Amino acid sequence: MLAIRNSINSFCSNPTEPAVMIACDLKEELIKFSPRFVDIIMEFRIRSVGVRLSMNSFLNQQVLVLNRLWQAVNVCTARRALTLLFEGQAQVVLNSTDGSFRTLDFREWQDLSQQDPHSESISTISFKIRVPRVILLVLFDRVPKKEVKFTRHNIFERDHNTCQYCAKVFERRDLNLDHVIPRHRGGPTTWENIVCSCIRCNTHKANRTPIEAGMHLWRKPKRPKWRPFIHVNIVGNYHDSWKHFLDIAYWNVELGEELG
Repeated sequence: MLAIRNSINSFCSNPTEPAVMIACDLKEELIKFSPRFVDIIMEFRIRSVGVRLSMNSFLNQQVLVLNRLWQAVNVCTARRALTLLFEGQAQVVLNSTDGSFRTLDFREWQDLSQQDPHSESISTISFKIRVPRVILLVLFDRVPKKEVKFTRHNIFERDHNTCQYCAKVFERRDLNLDHVIPRHRGGPTTWENIVCSCIRCNTHKANRTPIEAGMHLWRKPKRPKWRPFIHVNIVGNYHDSWKHFLDIAYWNVELGEELG
């Protein structure tokens, strides 16, 4: 009974997680003493764990990082983004209803979080703050040094959305990627053997070489020397607000032999 009373007194005077754990460890004895008290303790613990799990979930969400030139350079966790924001190294980028963007420092973001609460917010001892989705680095204006990724986006950029057989410009949805030397003839999936082609030219060429199909390349394909797009590794889904800053998924998946 003394152990039970000590646990109850500890819980009531200082309702922290350790005290709740002690009380729960004595659950069988507490049932004899006060079933209602056990129910209260168990409910408190479940809620406490739920809040902690929810908090960790929010803190681990992805945030897009822009450099000072508004170029996407990285992805970090909300925990890291809030740290950068608090230290004054970054600002939150917020999409306004008119389509424009504005930046907010930590204090402004904190005020907005109070004025316009959001379900995805982090609770501190004294206030709640919303999880940012895009942040802008205040000082960093460099671009990560990476070679040009072999992606659909970059191939279309290199070829200027132009069919390399008829030299006509098309919307990207009306263009295909063609192996100059067909794959079944040993043609590799490389910068030097992949070109943009319109549906009509692609259908006419079929599984033949340009010479066999009586066609000529408008320009010899080669590896570009510029950096047309910054490749950012994305894990899982991304927030809608990211669409303004990078075109993900289809256009930026690095191509390999799976390309048909």
